[in-house]
Amino acid sequence: MPRISLNDAPALTAEQLARIDATTEEDIQRHIREDDSVELADVDPTELRVVRPYPDPRELRKRLKMTQEEFARTFGLSVWTLRDWEQHRAEPEGPSRILLRVIEIDPEVARKAAAA
Repeated sequence: MPRISLNDAPALTAEQLARIDATTEEDIQRHIREDDSVELADVDPTELRVVRPYPDPRELRKRLKMTQEEFARTFGLSVWTLRDWEQHRAEPEGPSRILLRVIEIDPEVARKAAAA
């Protein structure tokens, strides 16, 4: 399921709002029980993947055919920070997530911005 903000979500129709208003506590508890009844044992673990709100730094770097040192130097990052991200010891936050998205979308623009 894609992530969207509430601002980007489409407005609910009158029918949808009426259905929400008509939902009882009993309905909610029934939905919870139904959701909890999914057997994860039947799920193939190879089909599961972690979805992060930013591009995977290792995959991004490999797609650009760069070493850790080249990637860090080119985009103004600490090689130690990049290694921590790639080994999942730390996660990028705030501006770093945005930088990774920019690199993913247009690496040349990110290179120019970092070099300026």
